[in-house]
Amino acid sequence: MKSELICITCPMGCRLSISGRPDEPIVEGNKCKRGIAYAKDELTNPIRMICSTVKISGGIHTIVPVKTDRAIPEKYKFQIMKLINGVEVQSPVEMGDVVLENVFDTGVNVVVTRNM
Repeated sequence: MKSELICITCPMGCRLSISGRPDEPIVEGNKCKRGIAYAKDELTNPIRMICSTVKISGGIHTIVPVKTDRAIPEKYKFQIMKLINGVEVQSPVEMGDVVLENVFDTGVNVVVTRNM
């Protein structure tokens, strides 16, 4: 196995070169220990923050920004977007209000990111 990634855990953006077996990867190019952990996680269980908008009624605006309250396994990214697209909230909403709770039994919530 041979892969290349750009580490996103800090502003340095190290170019990582990964070789070896997936269960014991050899990571090169990292300038800090976080790069090794990032590469291993990215190979075995990649996770992502999801940011989007949902419809809002009863106010000035027609959409409100939302995001997951923490990273969710990448395999759910298209499924969670389908769920988000089906949500409509009623104004007023406050930052942190949960619009989808415990998505796919991951413990991850989708929350409002702006008071409206």
